[in-house]
Amino acid sequence: MKKSTLVLALVGVAAIGGASLYVLPSAKSKAPADQMLNGKEEKKAKDHVEHDEHGGDRIRMSDVKLAAVRATFAEAGPATLSDSLALNGVLRANQETLVQITPRFPGIVRAIKKRIGDAVVKDEAMASIESNQSLTVYDLKSPLAGTVIDRQISLGEYASEQKPSFVVADLTTIWVDLSIYRQDIQRVRIGDEVLIDPDDGGGEIRGKIAYLAPVGAFDTQTALARVVLPNADGRLRPGLFITARLVLAKRNVAVAVAAGAIQTLENKTVVFVREEDDVLEARPVQLGEADAKSVEIKAGLSAGERYVATNSFVVKAEIGKGEAEHD
Repeated sequence: MKKSTLVLALVGVAAIGGASLYVLPSAKSKAPADQMLNGKEEKKAKDHVEHDEHGGDRIRMSDVKLAAVRATFAEAGPATLSDSLALNGVLRANQETLVQITPRFPGIVRAIKKRIGDAVVKDEAMASIESNQSLTVYDLKSPLAGTVIDRQISLGEYASEQKPSFVVADLTTIWVDLSIYRQDIQRVRIGDEVLIDPDDGGGEIRGKIAYLAPVGAFDTQTALARVVLPNADGRLRPGLFITARLVLAKRNVAVAVAAGAIQTLENKTVVFVREEDDVLEARPVQLGEADAKSVEIKAGLSAGERYVATNSFVVKAEIGKGEAEHD
């Protein structure tokens, strides 16, 4: 065989061999392709964020899951928005129904019948004192019905008419003393409505300004405004701080949601609205006026639709995770 013919034959065999390796890949080379395909399918199965026809995000979250993170629903609807002034204050015993009880005659305390927190009725004995003058024992009585809020004597102690032995207060009414800063004094009037929040989970209490001090406090540069509230259930306890909102103006709106429902998603202002089954839609909305509790919805949401009112940030976080998995 000629040398040139041999070279041509070897080139042909090499070409055939190369074609065979390309057309028939080994099982080992096929596995990574299968794994890549399965990975895509698995990733797609985990993707739980959808897009509606308007481009808004939808996510499936059951009521049980939302309840576990303390997210609650409410219905969009009419509301009254208030222009208000935020105030701080303190609860005090009504000083007009409070009495300091002192002994008629000085002497030694022989018995104590009432302690702090005890209820008393009018003319009930609170302690027995042996008079230094006559050496007879007499009862120290309460001149009104109420609750013992302070006691300054002990058994066997010398009780003097110069120092109150007990303080009794009728706590069925309570004073709320509010501090008004000097720049706001001209905005406050007797009879103005105040919404008082004791921060005890029981909601706000409505009251009205009953007294406005004619002088201010030198050290704080504030003036005193007072609200008198009923307290038959004992909910309000003297000495505790409160916050309040003085209502300056009101406006009725057709559709409003809780302030905590508003979120920003992809540069859009949204409210998470419950649709069919377990689907939540991130509904773009147009906002109007607002106060400390509610926000007016001018477009995007209708009265009666259910939305996530509290802890809505949890839904936003879930949508963010779903988008990350999708990417």
